[in-house]
Amino acid sequence: MIKATRHVGFVVKNLERSLAFYEKYLQFKIWKRAVETGKYIDNVVGIKDVTVEWIKLKTADGFLVELLQYHSHPSDQGAEKCIPSNRICSAHVAFTVQDVEIMHKRLTENGYYCNSVPQLSPDGNVKVMYCHDPDGIILEFVEEINK
Repeated sequence: MIKATRHVGFVVKNLERSLAFYEKYLQFKIWKRAVETGKYIDNVVGIKDVTVEWIKLKTADGFLVELLQYHSHPSDQGAEKCIPSNRICSAHVAFTVQDVEIMHKRLTENGYYCNSVPQLSPDGNVKVMYCHDPDGIILEFVEEINK
């Protein structure tokens, strides 16, 4: 039985590039950072002789996002492409933002891809958009509309 949510993790091609994105545009703060190697992490991730560096970032409400870079076993699969939202194993994480229009403008002006301008939901309660981080990972931004 699940007791609590811990974090969501994303494998990235370049940890420093991704860190800069999440700090600058999403205002995440570094909580912990480490490099792991050895039998423990080999067994956990199922890769022999692995070296993985990770950074856990906190959102304003305390939610954790983990960015991982596999130094010993890098993969270019999916890197720097906008992952289709219907691809099997594709996932996204949704964040509530104060102003989704400003988020859209800021990201697109800096070369990041958004699927569309923010869309008003059919019930009129939220504005939503999907954007992609530097590795193409889908991030959903939601603005709650006060009526």
